[in-house]
Amino acid sequence: MTAIPDPPPKGRLARFAPGFGCRYIVTVDTEEEFDWSKPLAREGHGLDHIPRLAKFQEFCEGLGVVPIYLIDWPVATSSLAADILRAPLASGRAEIGVQLHPWVNPPFDEELSPHTSFAGNLPPNLEAAKFGNLRDMIEDKFGVAPLIYRAGRYGTGPHTAEVLRDNGIAIDSSVRSKFDYSAAGGPDYRRHPLAPYWLDAERALLELPLTSVFWGLLRRQGDQIYPALWRAPQLRGLLSRLGLLERIPLTPEGVSVEEAIRGIDIAMDDGLPLLVFSFHSPSLRAGHTPYVRDEHDLDALYDWWRRVLAYCDMRGVRPTSVAGIMDAVER
Repeated sequence: MTAIPDPPPKGRLARFAPGFGCRYIVTVDTEEEFDWSKPLAREGHGLDHIPRLAKFQEFCEGLGVVPIYLIDWPVATSSLAADILRAPLASGRAEIGVQLHPWVNPPFDEELSPHTSFAGNLPPNLEAAKFGNLRDMIEDKFGVAPLIYRAGRYGTGPHTAEVLRDNGIAIDSSVRSKFDYSAAGGPDYRRHPLAPYWLDAERALLELPLTSVFWGLLRRQGDQIYPALWRAPQLRGLLSRLGLLERIPLTPEGVSVEEAIRGIDIAMDDGLPLLVFSFHSPSLRAGHTPYVRDEHDLDALYDWWRRVLAYCDMRGVRPTSVAGIMDAVER
């Protein structure tokens, strides 16, 4: 079993059945509201945006998209969230997964710190205990066993893959390729591929990296140039404005429609079989994230999804789901 923070060995890239083509999934980091500018805390979070999940679910159904809600402890224990999502989950119009925020997830046997906010930094038995409690709570409240996981803050560790395997998880989507969180105590994913790959030789645990690409005249050198500029954000901005080098994650949070379309084109040119979109559920209500400050921003978020997914449709990129991926991946 390859540790998730480590790049995979050669020969582990996943293959999909003929006809799968290029597909995409929409993942929602479904979590509590908190002040992103302040230190993490066990208390003081909110769930005021949870009613907005119903609108987003209806929006996705209108586009033929099966959203994947990656749920953490405060949402897993919310009766309202369960009431909203239980029927779509039961009918296959939505899917559910696990997202572990260790600072709000019992048991609370660790000292709260930036280091322990990455679940993979916890002692293996504590990471497993927190994960097991959350997985069981999700199945109990929502009536569906989750098959996919994303670590909060993308914080996997040397034992995370074993925890997932032991709890019946088939897919991890914690790897954020081309991003490095080591300065804060987290993983470095700069050397990880963008294409899906197997974490184990037995092909039981599949990794679906979040999609981020380099765009610009220097994009082929992006893996070498971009990390060297991490202390120089102004220079990164200059390279982007000059069309030389830009990092584009597929998310409506901080990424324009035009940038996302460029990212989709690059991903397709590189032959990626699967695009992984993501965003945070508190962005569904104004005032809870830096990306959606008012109702105008909220309208823009929905417009982003309409235009970007319409572009995917025009390029022949179709939506899929956890179930669709598991059916199509070759073992």
